[in-house]
Amino acid sequence: MTPAGRRRALTSDTSSRHDPESRAAARHFGRRRFLTVTAAAAALAFSTNLPARGASGVAELDAARIPSDPFTLGIASGDPQPGSVLLWTRLAPVPYEPGGGLPEQYVVVEWEVASDERFSLPVRSGTTIAHPEYNHSLHIEVDGLEPDRVYYYRFRTGAWISETGRTRTAPATASAAAKLTYAAVACQAYHDGYFTVHRHLAQDDVDVVLHLGDYLYEYAVNSAGGARDYTDRKLPDFFNREVMTLDDYRLRYALYKSDPDLRAAHARHPFVVTWDDHETENNYAGDISENNDPPQEFLLRRAAAYRAHWENQPLRSAQMPSGADMRLYRRLQWGSLAQFDVLDTRQYRSDQAYRDTKHAPGPESDDPARTLTGAAQESWLIDGWGASQALWNVMAQQVCFSQRKLELGAEAKMSMDAWDGYRASRRRVLDGAKAAGVENLVVMTGDVHVGYAFDIKEDFDDPASATLGTEFVATSVASGRDGVARPSNWDTYLKANPHLKFYDGRRGYVRVALDRRTARADFRTVSAVTTPGAPITTAASFVTEAGNPGIEPV
Repeated sequence: MTPAGRRRALTSDTSSRHDPESRAAARHFGRRRFLTVTAAAAALAFSTNLPARGASGVAELDAARIPSDPFTLGIASGDPQPGSVLLWTRLAPVPYEPGGGLPEQYVVVEWEVASDERFSLPVRSGTTIAHPEYNHSLHIEVDGLEPDRVYYYRFRTGAWISETGRTRTAPATASAAAKLTYAAVACQAYHDGYFTVHRHLAQDDVDVVLHLGDYLYEYAVNSAGGARDYTDRKLPDFFNREVMTLDDYRLRYALYKSDPDLRAAHARHPFVVTWDDHETENNYAGDISENNDPPQEFLLRRAAAYRAHWENQPLRSAQMPSGADMRLYRRLQWGSLAQFDVLDTRQYRSDQAYRDTKHAPGPESDDPARTLTGAAQESWLIDGWGASQALWNVMAQQVCFSQRKLELGAEAKMSMDAWDGYRASRRRVLDGAKAAGVENLVVMTGDVHVGYAFDIKEDFDDPASATLGTEFVATSVASGRDGVARPSNWDTYLKANPHLKFYDGRRGYVRVALDRRTARADFRTVSAVTTPGAPITTAASFVTEAGNPGIEPV
């Protein structure tokens, strides 16, 4: 279908929930604003070379003149490797102002890594520059570390010292690592509630966190913080519109990263991040926007979103965007125990079939030419499985991989935004896994604001067909507000999808523990996010055995 013939439908069971009136008003204002700043956005979004020190007349800012704490957005680490960690921070003494309250000058920042929390056993240190061109963000790739070790880190500029972060390296690639525990989170709409889930995650004992997308939302956030209903503070009016420009995206990251619970999770654990749609725009597909904007206009917006994403996430230089393109898919190893293939299912996908409405599969959605990953990423994934020496192959990605009928009957409708709308693409991936001899496939998913556990079937319409792997879907951190254990469609979904073994509609995260025999998933949920401080419980636990695909309750 051509872009001109396409009209998006926003449905309640995907990540497109929002307030229609606020969105319409915000889009009217935001689009007008966006068109007036196209030239400026282009100049920023398409400039990718790291500026040289003092280039273009930019001078050094005396850090002693920074009047308040510049580490208001916290610190983070990411993408652990056997001898290396990536450390991140962004200087913003006034986070809700363009530029973070700093002038267009570079700032010298010191960093430290130690074996102990008191920094009495220093390991690595250095000095770097926070450039205004990158919104004073820092991405420090620290090499020469020991594999499979916990480290502590911090930053300093002038008289200001950041909080202390805890991170770790991965085991040596060929080592027979005995165990790994990771958590998966997704979908954290600030305006839908507090990030209580992240507070509990910060207190959990995990080695790494997978963030599976929708780290932020482009929708308007009113002065009361939406469902947070602030009474002791008021957010600036510029948050109350849809994000469009580079400054908009940067400020929206500042809003999210100033949340103390999210800051705590980042400081405690290394993150492996990927995006879904809302980091840019709801349900976009490649260069096709939700509302059929001219591609050249939408790509400007995409470039701004991608640049702000890199600036504000613990990502390595290999992920630095080039204009409207960014190589986000990548591979990480945890010794010979696990291989993580981190996918990008937004940037390269074909347009959603049937105008992105709920629809039964048909000739349009089943066209073999359609792809969710793009040809290059699909080949990279399958080739990587062929070369994998890992016991567990974990595919970290965004939208439901397993078939998910939304109603009963032979012609049941499905989501055209998920893999059900790209069944030929899914078939190629599963056939590739089989050809590569992948026996222990674990798919990690976000997007739908509920927790699921699926058996991945050879033929989803035949319950007796072979089970090829397991899919664990992490519910949202806040999106969808509080949720309930059994949504209204709970019974229908379980009857329509015999391979669906668990369904819970509350907020939370999934924790997965891998060892040489089993993978165990614990679905952790909170009772509410519209009020802070809710306790966390384990809603259900499942286990799958190595060499014996299929999940069983614990």
